[in-house]
Amino acid sequence: MKVYHGSYTEVTVIDLSKCEISRDFGKGFYVTKLREQAEFWAKRKGRINNTDGVVTEYTFFENAYEHCDLNLLRFDGYNEEWLDFVVANRSPNATAHDYDIVEGPVANDDIAQRIFVYLNGKISKKDFLEELKFKYQPSHQIAFCSMVSLQMLKWVNKKTDLSSYGIDDVIIQTLIKENNMSEKDAIDLYFSSNTYKQLTNETADLAEKSWEEIYELLKQEIKG
Repeated sequence: MKVYHGSYTEVTVIDLSKCEISRDFGKGFYVTKLREQAEFWAKRKGRINNTDGVVTEYTFFENAYEHCDLNLLRFDGYNEEWLDFVVANRSPNATAHDYDIVEGPVANDDIAQRIFVYLNGKISKKDFLEELKFKYQPSHQIAFCSMVSLQMLKWVNKKTDLSSYGIDDVIIQTLIKENNMSEKDAIDLYFSSNTYKQLTNETADLAEKSWEEIYELLKQEIKG
């Protein structure tokens, strides 16, 4: 899945220690599958920092939800569980949760204001949830809250315009087939290999080679 992060500058290296606290899903690195949403945040943060804003694109390996040993939480929409979780994370006394990845809708500025009204008892939870469902447009965000979860996210290098994102998938599937490996083991092996590091190195010529040639180099590296 292609996902996007909007900020005042391109984010090629993710540092969780710099991520903000008291966000919807807690401290983490946030992306969205909705490019227009990322563009909105890029413009907003760009204005604050006197830049045009930049949308950084990533590839998210969705098999994290099926094959990797991650602690996941997903909200399909604005529901009671989502509201309780967002309120807990936005609380001044919020504590860190133990989820690796959290996915669901966004509490934008308007919704955040309505949460304040709800917490002050001026609107019931039932009425607030009905309001969320019918008044607000669909939104989407994924929070990567741990170092291990970030292994599922890869920056798309626009400067070199690598077509390696198709190559990555082919090589990983070939590793699985030829070596009887699990998908998680194949992903870990590939992305930690020196071959992959060369592939993403702008000064190297590996991006010009076919996936078969790259895979042969990887096999040689594995054999040692």
